[in-house]
Amino acid sequence: MGKGGEQGGDSGEPAAQIRFYTWEEIQKHNLRTDKWLVIERKVYNVTKWANRHPGGQRVISHCAGEDATDAFQAFHINPTLVQKFLKPLLIGELAPGEPSQDRDKNSQLVEDFRTLRKTAEDMNLFRASPLFFSCYLGHIIVMEVLAWLMISYFGTGWITTLILACILTTSQAQAGWLQHDFGHLSVFKKSSWNHIVHKFVIGHLKGASANWWNHRHFQHHAKPNIFKKDPDVNMLHIFVLGDTQPVEYGKKKLKYLPYNHQHEYFFLSEIPLPFLIPCSHTLLTPLWPWLDSPRVPHPTLFPADCGDNSVHAPSLKSSRKTYHNQPIIPKIFEETQSARKKKNSRDFSWFCRFLESHWFVWVTQMNHIPMEIDSEKHRDWLSSQMAATCNIEQSFFNDWFTGHLNFQIEHHLFPTMPRHNFWKVKPLVKSLCAKYGVHYEEKPLGKAFVDIVG
Repeated sequence: MGKGGEQGGDSGEPAAQIRFYTWEEIQKHNLRTDKWLVIERKVYNVTKWANRHPGGQRVISHCAGEDATDAFQAFHINPTLVQKFLKPLLIGELAPGEPSQDRDKNSQLVEDFRTLRKTAEDMNLFRASPLFFSCYLGHIIVMEVLAWLMISYFGTGWITTLILACILTTSQAQAGWLQHDFGHLSVFKKSSWNHIVHKFVIGHLKGASANWWNHRHFQHHAKPNIFKKDPDVNMLHIFVLGDTQPVEYGKKKLKYLPYNHQHEYFFLSEIPLPFLIPCSHTLLTPLWPWLDSPRVPHPTLFPADCGDNSVHAPSLKSSRKTYHNQPIIPKIFEETQSARKKKNSRDFSWFCRFLESHWFVWVTQMNHIPMEIDSEKHRDWLSSQMAATCNIEQSFFNDWFTGHLNFQIEHHLFPTMPRHNFWKVKPLVKSLCAKYGVHYEEKPLGKAFVDIVG
């Protein structure tokens, strides 16, 4: 049970009773219908609030019964504003004799990491560069304009189409990294501005759902590589991941698929990915009808049921003369050409998505799949993120190709930090890891890809 106490205010009137709780009691409230968490030694009951949580109810539920201070600071760019929502949920504080960290965590490591974060804030590393993100968006637009120009000047031959597929695949992959920046609130100072642009980029450039992304991705960041909490490793019946799950499946004799061949059918898992990103919602949609010969009239320019009063009536009359006053022939011709154009554009769009899916899967998995994947161990923020992530060596190409996800360690420790500042905080992180013997893994890009199969 919590302990009670009263404090008098400056006015002489007794203040509201403050309840004190022990970690033993707090850890019991980690159920679906009963969720408490601790932020800066204050205890909050988030049971009802969880369903209204903007980041989704699961991500906040994953921290139930724990000290969520570092997760809270990692995901919110304006903690002062969010505190207003927490105030009605406050039910007490940790008892004076209780440590600030739960489950025997290294309190000095935790404090040093929070000091490191404060140092990064003082260095303005959480301030985004408008020039960087403007140039980044600009190079995506340039690629899409280039695609338009190629279609206009070179038509749709095989060579042009293949080059065009590479350009559009690249622009879409880079747009994916850009939406990731806005989704993590790392560009603008106000959350609302980031949310608006994120919905535009992921919704219109990518054709995906911002809410769906938030719901899954923040769970991954809160509990990376943790079974039943990180949706990115919840692939039961398809893959067995890590060192413990294969053993558990072997003991239970569970075999939904030939797991000894999963390194081979892993590649097939990339094929369904384009279905998550319907091409009908992309800004590139106006380009698809042009992927056939420009000599074929666009169906909306020459409607078959157009009367003599139509602005296009002279063209139709000319067609009727050509086909001996048989209007049914141009109608069939137009419908056939329209169907063929739609099929060609659809096939091309899925081909681009298929190429992009390989790019996406290899880049996003190279930092996590080779790392520790296990059940919840209730580590501190630094240790949990370091166990589940690794870095890829820095170079201009690697930075661009991966959207700076080659700095996965720094990104996971500071999700709201603009990506162009990761290299600046990296030495501080490596120094802290060295002090406490926490492994900091970094590898070449090629080895990272090989390690996925391994």
